[in-house]
Amino acid sequence: MFHGTNGSRSLRELLDEYERSLIVSALEGTGGHQRRAAQILGVLPTTLHEKMKRLGLRPRPGQEATAELGAA
Repeated sequence: MFHGTNGSRSLRELLDEYERSLIVSALEGTGGHQRRAAQILGVLPTTLHEKMKRLGLRPRPGQEATAELGAA
């Protein structure tokens, strides 16, 4: 995952990637239910929503919160 000094990703990029994978996994495990996913992750639903927004994760149309990878 870490690529050395030339062309390496920053710590922020690596943390974002890991956080994104945890959120997507929690959402998949709850059928897209944000409140339950937030409980699993130990954060408030508003915090989860803000993290999803920052990471480019969007609810699918017609569903409360199934994650789609955006242009993040």
